[in-house]
Amino acid sequence: MPSVPFAHLHTHSEYSLLDGAARIKGLVQRAHDLGQSAIAITDHGVLAGAIEFYEAATAVGITPIIGCEVYVAARSHLQKEGRPDRDPYHLILLARDQIGYSNLVKLVSRAHLDGFYYRPRIDHELLAEYAGGLIGLSGCIGGEVPQRLLAGDMDGALGLAREYAQILGPDSYFLETTVWRRSGWSGRG
Repeated sequence: MPSVPFAHLHTHSEYSLLDGAARIKGLVQRAHDLGQSAIAITDHGVLAGAIEFYEAATAVGITPIIGCEVYVAARSHLQKEGRPDRDPYHLILLARDQIGYSNLVKLVSRAHLDGFYYRPRIDHELLAEYAGGLIGLSGCIGGEVPQRLLAGDMDGALGLAREYAQILGPDSYFLETTVWRRSGWSGRG
C-alpha cells in the first residue's frame, strides 16, 4: 500500500485510563498497514507507554511521535481548591526532538508531583518554562481555546491561541479540528 501523507497526532492507547482501548502494538500495526509513515501517542497525563510505543513503531519502520494530552489548570497548577481547579483544560504536547522529549518528561513529572488535584496539571507558566522542543495542539473540545469558542468568546479564544503561540513559538502551536457527526463528537480527546 502506498504511503499516505497523514499522521494521527492525537491518539490514545490503553494507557489513557477510561479513554483509550487501543493496544500499542495493534495501533502501530494498523498505521503500518494503512501505509502511514508516522503516528503519535498522546495519552492523558502520562507517558507510561512511550518506550513501548517507540520500540513498536521503529520495529515496523514508522516514525514514533511521543506526546501527551496534558491537563492545564484554569489558575495555577499549585492551587487545589474547588471546581475551578478540579476541571482542567486539555492540551496536546508533542516532542519535536530530544529537548522536547526531555521537557515533556519534566512537565508530566511536575504535573504529577506538584500539580496533582484530581488529575496531573500544569499551567501556562510551567509550560513556558519547559516549552523548548515542543509542539502544541489546541486539543479536543475540552481544550482551553475550544471552550472559549463554545462559550462564544471569539476574542478570548484568539487571545489564548496567541498566548500559546507566544509560549511555544509561532511555528509550534496549531488549532486542532473536531468534527460533529450524528453519533456525536469525532476527534474528542
